[in-house]
Amino acid sequence: MAKGAPAILTIAGSDSSGGAGIQADLKTFAALGCYGASAITALTAQNTIGVQAVHGTPPDVVSQQINSVLSDIDVRGMKTGMLFDSYVIHAVASTLKEHFSNNGVIPLVCDPVSVSTSGHTLLHPDAIDTMMDEMFPLASLITPNKFEAELLLRRRGFPSAINTVQDMITAAQNLSTLGSNAVLLKGGHINIFREEISGVVSPDIEVNRDFIFDQNVEILLAHNSANATNELVVDVLFIKSEGKAVLYPRPRLVSSSTHGTGCTLSAALACALGRDIALAEATAQATSYTHFGIETAYPIGQGFGPLNHLHSITKSLVAPRTNRNPFPLTYSLIRNTSAKWTKYVQHEFVTQLGKGTLERSSFLHFIKQDYHYLKYYARAHALLAAKSDDFAPMLAATHIVLHIARESSMHTSYCAQWGITKEELESTPESTTTTAYGAFLLDTGLQGDTMRLVMVLAACLLGYGEVGLWLKSEAKKPDSWVVWEGNPYLKWMEDYSGKDYQNAVKVGLETIESRAVADPPSASRYAEWLAVWERCTDLEKSMSCCCYFRANVQFSNMASGNGETTATIDCPVAYAKTRTPYT
Repeated sequence: MAKGAPAILTIAGSDSSGGAGIQADLKTFAALGCYGASAITALTAQNTIGVQAVHGTPPDVVSQQINSVLSDIDVRGMKTGMLFDSYVIHAVASTLKEHFSNNGVIPLVCDPVSVSTSGHTLLHPDAIDTMMDEMFPLASLITPNKFEAELLLRRRGFPSAINTVQDMITAAQNLSTLGSNAVLLKGGHINIFREEISGVVSPDIEVNRDFIFDQNVEILLAHNSANATNELVVDVLFIKSEGKAVLYPRPRLVSSSTHGTGCTLSAALACALGRDIALAEATAQATSYTHFGIETAYPIGQGFGPLNHLHSITKSLVAPRTNRNPFPLTYSLIRNTSAKWTKYVQHEFVTQLGKGTLERSSFLHFIKQDYHYLKYYARAHALLAAKSDDFAPMLAATHIVLHIARESSMHTSYCAQWGITKEELESTPESTTTTAYGAFLLDTGLQGDTMRLVMVLAACLLGYGEVGLWLKSEAKKPDSWVVWEGNPYLKWMEDYSGKDYQNAVKVGLETIESRAVADPPSASRYAEWLAVWERCTDLEKSMSCCCYFRANVQFSNMASGNGETTATIDCPVAYAKTRTPYT
């Protein structure tokens, strides 16, 4: 156990199959770097198929277990699970209340286990009342599911039907009047769709977007069919002292590995609160841990198996690759540079191109500069071949260099269509931004490891792909500002949003993601990758190739041809394919 690991106490039943109860709690504590202690309220004989027998622990023994732990160990967080009956609930509440009075309050997560997944009541009515009257006032947070929440609300005369996000928010607010400091209403049994989320956002309602792709990630959505579903699971946190609700949406998983989900979530919450993490962030961490526990689980047993509680044992700065999110590295890079990425993708140059109003002189200027950039791009792939330690990547990089050299004639022909001769291409001076980006390419190749150079090359590829798909997506909207038919730059938009180029994007995504899995980055190495990506995004706003734009130049300067470049219009997809990083 790591030095300084907070001790967390679970007060719950024992699951002989190991998937729920104190077994799930203790695994979660350990996986999250905490020391786990337990007080057992009941013994169960159960497996993944069902519960065969239950034997309650005498209430005085439950109290003795709690006191034994609290009198000796500096417990920083606690959770309760199945409390069996009103006598055990009273014993637990009385013991904790006395300890809180004498020694100070410890964050307590109360999972009000009272209704099974199938909707069957697990506690007698008097036990439910005892839990609300005695346990809830001690709790920092209660975590009911839909059925438990509806039962609790009925017992106190509140409207109880919960079927929508708005129902969940109202229910969480009403549940907060029962005594706890906050309520996390779990949404696993409620079908919610993406459209409902935007309809309820207000100044008092926040949306955590850890599992919801932000804008300008069209390349990730287009190449991830598993994320196409609109059906979500939404947990709703209501913090009474702040009068604020926070929504935690995530894609619904189709899985039979869900045994002990509620236990795992409340245990993870107790760990986070035991580290003095603020409630909203604690919930984000706990819901994420639980989600990945389901998504990365392997089948155990013949029924509903347990989560994978150990998925977080191997610490990684990049989330694991899953069917839902096969591109976690790319998504992390985009999110961590989101402001710059959005300015790049939605730059004025792009919008003018989409409208068909881009100045012809700007367009011609960028075509000329792209010719110079081709040489840098070929040199960078030659460096990539030189830095490779295996013949396959050497051959792949060399093929790209040869392809660029061959396709330079196509670029020349493309320029000729716009009245630019080969002599004019050669005689046009490089702009300072073209030189700056080319120098960055070569410098990265000379100084960094292979992955840093791959990152630079992939950024160019993915940037083009994102702009192309964004314009295509915008064009499909009603009354769109994008002019598709009749646009003088339609060929460019079709090329970079089209199948051929997007296939190249898919290869690029797979390249950097598979490399990250094979050689996970340390904190310092990830920081290097992020710095390279961010620098590329900056250059993308100012360079004259790969649609790299300069945000600090007034749009009126775009037609000047004075070296202050903001973007490129580039040549057709046959050349664009050369921008694919090797695998």
